Amino acid sequence: MREWWRDAIIYQIYPRSYQDDNGDGVGDLNGIKRRLHHVAELGADCIWLSPIFLSPQKDMGYDVSDYMAIDPRFGTIEDFEALIAHAHELGLKVITDQVLSHTSDQHVWFRESRRDRENPKADWYVWADPLPDGSPPNNWHSHFGGPAWEFDPGRGQYYLHHFLGSQPDLNYHNSSVVEAILETCEFWLEKGLDGFRLDTVNYYFHDDKLRNNPPANTRPQVMATDLYGMQQNIFNKTRPENLGFLEKLRALTDRYDDIMMVGEVGEMGGRSIQIMGEYTAGDTRLHMAYSFAMLGPDFSADHFRSCVEGFQQGAPDGHPYWSFSNHDVERHVGRWAEHAVSEEAIARMTCVMLMCFPGTIGIYQGEELGQTDTELVYEELTDPPALRFWPSVKGRDGCRTPMVWEKDAKNAGFSEGKPWLPVKPPQAQKAVDQQLGPDSILSWYKDVIAFRKATPALGGTDTRFLNLAEPILAFQRQGEGQDVTCAFNLSKTEVRLTVDKATQILGPHHATLVQDTLTLPGNGFAILDGTRALTIA
Repeated sequence: MREWWRDAIIYQIYPRSYQDDNGDGVGDLNGIKRRLHHVAELGADCIWLSPIFLSPQKDMGYDVSDYMAIDPRFGTIEDFEALIAHAHELGLKVITDQVLSHTSDQHVWFRESRRDRENPKADWYVWADPLPDGSPPNNWHSHFGGPAWEFDPGRGQYYLHHFLGSQPDLNYHNSSVVEAILETCEFWLEKGLDGFRLDTVNYYFHDDKLRNNPPANTRPQVMATDLYGMQQNIFNKTRPENLGFLEKLRALTDRYDDIMMVGEVGEMGGRSIQIMGEYTAGDTRLHMAYSFAMLGPDFSADHFRSCVEGFQQGAPDGHPYWSFSNHDVERHVGRWAEHAVSEEAIARMTCVMLMCFPGTIGIYQGEELGQTDTELVYEELTDPPALRFWPSVKGRDGCRTPMVWEKDAKNAGFSEGKPWLPVKPPQAQKAVDQQLGPDSILSWYKDVIAFRKATPALGGTDTRFLNLAEPILAFQRQGEGQDVTCAFNLSKTEVRLTVDKATQILGPHHATLVQDTLTLPGNGFAILDGTRALTIA
């Protein structure tokens, strides 16, 4: 029997911003439960909840202070169990964000660890002595600016943190840490959870010799908050020991039925595709993985082809997860605006393109509305990198503003209280209640998802790309005896293609086919019946 996650559509919910039911301005589990019918009606198969565990919220829940407690901002364990039960009634699976590479500095483990160098948890985090001149132990960078090391005067040592100084990295070289983390995961599996989204899955282990990273081989694209691109990050992450831990985690999940793990590979470029392959190879590691390869500014046929082909060649028995937006990047409708005829045109085309890719597909809340980032002023920000480096860095708040349900309701129906991030008119215009008609972006997503599920060729893994020049991305898909040919115009200028055999257009499209000429307007696309050769006219 084919596993449920193989062709699944996973809908990411950012709990703080989905629905607030208690009026405090922050979304909660009861609000998510009330709005789950929206996800089910969309045609998704699973929800991914960004962190809901106890946290001081310095990095919006990605700084966990208790892995086995629900943060009261979101509700209780009973609320969570009720949410899982309701999701299952609607035919939806539930996975949660597990932030296992680091904790909050408020976690009881770290409070004990930093007390002195002799306590039982003294080696549960990555501690190191200063260099003779007092500087950090090596040259590793933090993603949020400055060195990846914070000096602790109590121990007289530095501790490692890849993100905020209040997010110390766990020491996975300590077997007791591994055992403790596995126990926390087992706790939630016993609650009926269907799997995990593993945050920064390639960050668990570090080089135990703390060797310096060498400089990057290519000219880096340096941003104010992130100097990672100036180094080859070979010692601070993606260490070979990671695979051993993933196998332990897989062994745990295999004790339960129908569990899935998807790992976030924190890497850009071709290396990310290679890591995805390594981490999903065989049946003893992750079920699937995704990277930031399609979450950046690159928008070309060659780029998308290299991502999909690179994974297929590097991990022929692995399984990919593709998405265009999430809570860490600018929403793709705005991110790729320079290639768009209009917001609506790029939203429709990218929806179809994503649904035609092989593997599992991810949608970020609001994507199905054609949502764009919210423009914020400094006083409205909450994201640590933006607060530190404004105005050079806009941060991630713009893609995290609340879901919009009713255009004319208070805060677009998200909350009766003051939202933690503002709801502004450009976003409210795209509210769910404004998209009930058959021509809306929301209806488009429903139709395209239904088409994907009804088209056997799109559920398979066989994908062969056609050698066409930019801006045309074209590939053939095959599955259960059906063949289709998919073609996308990634530019704003009309392109005409010659089709080698008589055919017809299937499903949602933005194209015309007259005899052997397929015309794709700017951001046009079509799915053709059968295996067809295409040439640019």
